[in-house]
Amino acid sequence: MNDRLQPTDRIQSIDALRGFDMLIIIFADRFFSTLNRGVGSPFSESLAQQFEHPEWFGSSFYDIVMPLFLFVVGAVIPFSLSKRFQENNSRTAIYKKLIKRFIILFVLGWVVQGNLLELDLDRFHIFSNTLQAIAVGYILSSLAYVYLQKKARYLLFLGCLVIYALLLTLPMVPGVGRSALLPDSSYALYFDHLILGRFDDGTQYTWLLSGFGFTATTLSGLFAGELIKSNLSRNKIATTLMLVGIGFLAAGIIWGRWHPIVKKLWTSSFVLASSGVCYLLLALFYWIMDIKGKVKWAFPLKVIGMNAITAYVLSHIITFPKVADFVLFGLEQYTGVYYGVVTTIGGFGILYGLLWYMYSNKTFVKV
Repeated sequence: MNDRLQPTDRIQSIDALRGFDMLIIIFADRFFSTLNRGVGSPFSESLAQQFEHPEWFGSSFYDIVMPLFLFVVGAVIPFSLSKRFQENNSRTAIYKKLIKRFIILFVLGWVVQGNLLELDLDRFHIFSNTLQAIAVGYILSSLAYVYLQKKARYLLFLGCLVIYALLLTLPMVPGVGRSALLPDSSYALYFDHLILGRFDDGTQYTWLLSGFGFTATTLSGLFAGELIKSNLSRNKIATTLMLVGIGFLAAGIIWGRWHPIVKKLWTSSFVLASSGVCYLLLALFYWIMDIKGKVKWAFPLKVIGMNAITAYVLSHIITFPKVADFVLFGLEQYTGVYYGVVTTIGGFGILYGLLWYMYSNKTFVKV
């Protein structure tokens, strides 16, 4: 195997990692939850808890899902935009493509979690979904890739972290006092309520000012994509990915002692720590697939990853375990408390069958 990336090579680890991330969303969280309801042991409960978000401080394994989504989007930018420049597309054409993707992601976010399909303004939320966070991180990171030199992009990454950390700690919140990293005294949440008004989602998650964090997370993925696209040997790339991951994770944990890790606020320490985990996951997948050439095991992940947006949207607007229940209901008398596991697996099988059919027919829905 050639030890350096060729222009025509596809980074299989990125596709598989995207599929791994989607697998957690469309299957693993519900599977471990229903499994725990059946088993009811301390071990199954601890597994299930890893697929739930903490109430506020700290982090669980499930918290890596959204950062990994943004990270992978960023990792693809150096490949997709470089290809467009090589095809002599004008910058106007590139801008149109970026804006089109931004709008589509925002609309899909409304469909998935903004209650657009209810046709009820009282239930509509302007900004309340992972796809919309991706839209913000994607367009700003793409513009940074087009206009800024590499060192300037690094400075932008640091600037996003520092500026957002200051916005979370320095401003005064009317009627409360100085902003703090708490659900009832965060300036970021106050800003959301102020700007979005009646269309705010009313949750403890923040969206507008955390755009600094979304951009930083996407930029961290962009840096990884640039590293993979570089002329370094593949072994050096894997080693660098691992070292950067360890460094980011350590920096996030250390900074978290003074600036706590809060996923709901997307704090700067959370950006560093989660990006570190993303780098480590990419290093592992890259080493196994793109260096060792072991790719067959990841075929199901590739099927999911190549149509990740389709999988995400369908899994949120169609309850596939309920669909499976129409077919598998006769098994409930035999499986008892484990019937939820059965319908979860069956529902995933239906969704995967659709994705496999699309993959086998080379139908890839991209935005």
